[in-house]
Amino acid sequence: MNIEQILHHANENGIKFVRLQFSDIFGVPKNIEIPIEEMAQVAKTGHSFDGSSIEGFARIAEADMYLIPDFSTWMIYPEREVNDHRTGGVICDIFTPDGRLFPGNPRYVLKRLLQQAAQQGITYKVGAEPEFFLVPIGIRDPREIDTTDRAGYFDLAPIDYEEEIRKKVVVELKTMGLEVEGAHHECAPHQHEIDFRYADALRTADNIMIFKLITKTVALKSGFEATFIPKLATGIHGSGMHIHLSVQRDGSNLFYDPEHPLGLSQFAHQFIGGIFAHIHAITAITNPTINSYKRLTPGYEAPLYICWSRYNRSALIRIPTTRHGSSTRFELRNPDPSSNPYLALTAILAAGEHGVKEKLTPPKMVEGNVYEHINNALADQRLERLPSSLEQALAALEQDTVIKDALGDEIVSCFLRAKQAELREFQREVTRWEVERYFTC
Repeated sequence: MNIEQILHHANENGIKFVRLQFSDIFGVPKNIEIPIEEMAQVAKTGHSFDGSSIEGFARIAEADMYLIPDFSTWMIYPEREVNDHRTGGVICDIFTPDGRLFPGNPRYVLKRLLQQAAQQGITYKVGAEPEFFLVPIGIRDPREIDTTDRAGYFDLAPIDYEEEIRKKVVVELKTMGLEVEGAHHECAPHQHEIDFRYADALRTADNIMIFKLITKTVALKSGFEATFIPKLATGIHGSGMHIHLSVQRDGSNLFYDPEHPLGLSQFAHQFIGGIFAHIHAITAITNPTINSYKRLTPGYEAPLYICWSRYNRSALIRIPTTRHGSSTRFELRNPDPSSNPYLALTAILAAGEHGVKEKLTPPKMVEGNVYEHINNALADQRLERLPSSLEQALAALEQDTVIKDALGDEIVSCFLRAKQAELREFQREVTRWEVERYFTC
């Protein structure tokens, strides 16, 4: 759509305000809201804002930046505002005052990688499966959460008494044009999943940002808060965001080879080999919080070891069964929903590209349940473990030139600085567990 079409569409739908949307490096959605009457001017000149106020964007001396709308992302929010007004939205690119694309914008680094791939005729198709918890407003202590939700995996009402909230989220997402494949209750109490249909990588990252905003908004109107924390409480499953990925050229799936027993091409093997080669650094981006590593522990179906399997969900990478070669893909199971989707996909794709370029090969497949495989000492190979802490993952990122080059110095330096400060803050914090454990010393 161009600006004239957007203004016409806005007028037909009673739009009075437009959200100029973007995100900081941690994937927190941001916006500047303007009256619809200002949209034509913004289309010509952009909208200035103070970048120094946004995490990871700029120093005080470099504060002035401009939001330039990407009109292909035009959307209308379903909810009606005061006096029955509605709000539109558009995701923006960020420019410096001298007209350059700002390299610290997470969306830009993904677009840059995708544009380079497009020059080779490559298109990345990505599907996402984000999980989240719904808890009553104001509850922060996991021990205070109402445990009347006894539902488990795939359960339905009346056991799943939050089903209606999840349905409202799906309805609003579909109204905004997002293609939802399914939604269901997850393993833990109050835990849910909404799955999206395959789309181009940038569209998928945009959709994840919109999904998180809509889910939080719908939950609040229902008396709940939606949280994308990876591990909400001890003793329950954590929330992941599994990523399904395939690569296409001229409409053909480059992962598919009908002559191979698994239907996987040499290209696919090399791509997966690249993921394995860089997974320690990738994990710093796909699992970016201290809490993320409470999820990556034994017994809760989250991957622990750097291995792959045809069907097994305990592996880091799974090759799902497909009926058609065009659907051949892999599923990466370590990412969680606290990650910035633009940075996560950039790191994953850059690693895969490096694997193809260097003709890397993945290790031998591991069959059977990986957890039992390790515990029974039946492995005929040593399986390396994923990073077990944010500190380990950050150290790997600092050493990985491929992932650092893909993300850019601007983002990597700020990300490392902020996360290392987060670690120092946590190290000073006295937790409830410590008090209860050591009070009687």
